[in-house]
Amino acid sequence: MSAENRLDEAFMALADPVRRAIVARLSRGPQTVNDLAEPFEISKQAVSRHIQVLENAGLVTRSRDAQRRPVHLDAARLEELTAWIDKYRIIHEQQFRKLDALLATSKEEEQ
Repeated sequence: MSAENRLDEAFMALADPVRRAIVARLSRGPQTVNDLAEPFEISKQAVSRHIQVLENAGLVTRSRDAQRRPVHLDAARLEELTAWIDKYRIIHEQQFRKLDALLATSKEEEQ
């Protein structure tokens, strides 16, 4: 899968508020499906489907711990998304700084 397709899949997975809430909960540490389903008024099966979408996007992984199957956040994958966002944030911040400098110069010339 290309890097662009991976980005698309991850952002589509994060487009859903339930999945974003799951990612937020997993940022505090691994949890089981039962733990993750607790605050939602949806079935555990629905939560499992949301986890599957996140897993397919590479944002979470599952492991086996005896009877438990904890879900883990893949921090490296989130870092890829953050790096992509930061690239564009930095470009826009530079453009705003140039605009600020231009406006400051223009204001000084008026005075």
